[in-house]
Amino acid sequence: MKKLMSAVAGLAAATLLAAPAAAHFQLVYTPEVNVEAAGDLPFKLIFWHPFENGHVMDMAKPEAFYVVHKGKKTDLMDTLNPITFTGSGNAAAAFEAAVPVRRNGDYVFVLEPAPYYEGSEDLFIQQITKSYVNKGGMPTGWHEPLGLATEIVPLNKPTNVIAGSTFSGKLLSDGAPVAGAEIEVEFMAAEPDMDANRPKEPTAAPMPGGAVVAVTDADGEFTFGIPKAGFWGFAALGSGPAKEHEGKELSQDAVIWVRAYDIK
Repeated sequence: MKKLMSAVAGLAAATLLAAPAAAHFQLVYTPEVNVEAAGDLPFKLIFWHPFENGHVMDMAKPEAFYVVHKGKKTDLMDTLNPITFTGSGNAAAAFEAAVPVRRNGDYVFVLEPAPYYEGSEDLFIQQITKSYVNKGGMPTGWHEPLGLATEIVPLNKPTNVIAGSTFSGKLLSDGAPVAGAEIEVEFMAAEPDMDANRPKEPTAAPMPGGAVVAVTDADGEFTFGIPKAGFWGFAALGSGPAKEHEGKELSQDAVIWVRAYDIK
């Protein structure tokens, strides 16, 4: 009964609120997050507005890029290569990588980008981003926190959420739950074309009324109904402990991407 009441409370907190601008979202994207055969997975790291195929922001060299598999952390900085990604209105610096995935289990990819200066708001943005891949269908720790400055810990398996069901997460800052935080929700309507370094045709249009927002409860948890198959991103803006960079305000955000599927 307690779990049911918590889920209902979370759903009630998943409300739509107006936002003044489209959401920035850091991508750590690979097309297939459930793989069977060993091989090298292609990744694109793009700072973008993927719901509306909007403005692309220039990425500087990341501070860190790594993967955690069965508790072991592997540095991936040497896999990164600079690219130019072209959105609907502009082109910007981004990165790509080819990452070997050999053993079964969960792979949690973590990107700690360099802070990005947003001139229109006169502040820096750093979106610490997690993305998930599973090989062989074996769960090995997708639900474990990684001890990041701020992160969203998934409470549903992030590689096979059912479209029409819900996704829940728990927001942490310095390991502690964050209550009353706004979580921006983004659908990757235009997925990157891995060969052309530009978006594919969008499969949905942004919602009216601004960004879609959920709010964490007293335990730092939120729940959002997933209406459509595809990649969904969740960002907690300013949830990190760092608040300043180079003498200006810093929004240190927690971002997570999950994959939803239709039942066939």
